[in-house]
Amino acid sequence: MKPILIENARLLDPATGLDATGSLLIQNGRIASLKGAPAEGAEVLNAEGACLCPGLVDMRASIGEPGGEHRETIASAAQAASAGGITHIAVLPDTHPALDDAALVEFVIRRGEATGSIALHPYGAATKGCAGQELSEFGLLREAGAAGFSDGSRAIGNARTMRLALSYARAFGAMIVQHPEEPSLAGSGSATEGELATRLGLPGIPKAAEAILVARDIALARLTGGHVHFGHVSTGAALDLIRAAKAEGLAVTCDTAPPYFDLNETAIGDYRTYAKLTPPLRPDEDRLAVVAALADGTIDAIASDHQPRDADDKRLPFHQAEAGGVGLATLLGITLARVHGGDLSLLDALGLLTHRPAQLLRLEAGRLAEGAPADLCLFQLDRGWQVKAGALPGKAQNSPFDGRALEGKVMATFKDGRRVFRA
Repeated sequence: MKPILIENARLLDPATGLDATGSLLIQNGRIASLKGAPAEGAEVLNAEGACLCPGLVDMRASIGEPGGEHRETIASAAQAASAGGITHIAVLPDTHPALDDAALVEFVIRRGEATGSIALHPYGAATKGCAGQELSEFGLLREAGAAGFSDGSRAIGNARTMRLALSYARAFGAMIVQHPEEPSLAGSGSATEGELATRLGLPGIPKAAEAILVARDIALARLTGGHVHFGHVSTGAALDLIRAAKAEGLAVTCDTAPPYFDLNETAIGDYRTYAKLTPPLRPDEDRLAVVAALADGTIDAIASDHQPRDADDKRLPFHQAEAGGVGLATLLGITLARVHGGDLSLLDALGLLTHRPAQLLRLEAGRLAEGAPADLCLFQLDRGWQVKAGALPGKAQNSPFDGRALEGKVMATFKDGRRVFRA
């Protein structure tokens, strides 16, 4: 490949604290220099002061393929990810069929490679069929490339099954990624239990359903020494438990997703199904608790929690509509809103999107360093744009942020030194 020299960029590397104007040279798919060293025949790109950071690492996303290609394919998800500055995605296993077989894990990895723009890191199904009963073959899945183990958007509800999963995963140096919602309490609810759900006539899910399962699994992590990672944490009570577990030194980590620090339960409005998510949106006190946990380091990563749905899934009465929202193209923009709002520094915000999730997933990613893969995101920090469902990149359009004005626009994405997106 022809070398590329990106000049006049604001270089941002949260792993080292780098924040300086400079140049970066890409050669043979890797970062060759951060000192602007010339290379014969290099293509020169003038960043005009735009920010250049590592490509984003999304540690929690659902993709329709296999089995849900009517909602989204790996190719269409890659298109949306590239437009959002994302170069690595950890994929949830609750597809159809579930990723409980080594051949399926290898299939997803290969399909990601075939796009040329995204690296996919599938989680193996913790239980066969993600049904919560019989454990999958962890050793074979790990050998095939599984990034960890999870039942996706389904909680592992049985305590004995979760104990065994944590023990076995520990033996393979892997974590269990748990959907933190006690199944018998969540039931068939569709909104957070409280005044708003009552007024709208919607079956409620008590906020305690999250904290109860988090408390149980922290106890199991203490018992087994296993690593439990809680996905899309959304309540202050659960975050208090996780904060205390970390102070105790337990192998407990977590992520959250943009809806839980940018929206509250009022976003469901008059039965707005694009804002029906799992877990459901919370009262504003919980949103503020999530923001505080981002700032104090309790939360380890921000994930897109991308869940593609098609029109037939959402154009239904609220209670019957499928939960989930797309988030690949908006991951950076919504996160930067917390920077513009003064809640996070720019480096801290980017760290939650790059090197911190990369560390959890044990990836060679998320850093601006000589010799590192040239997976890069170039963005203009103050450039405004508006989220418009129907005009987003990719196939699925069910964004809970439809109509939201944002500052922070991806201008280019590089994967292994090749420019795979240009605004």
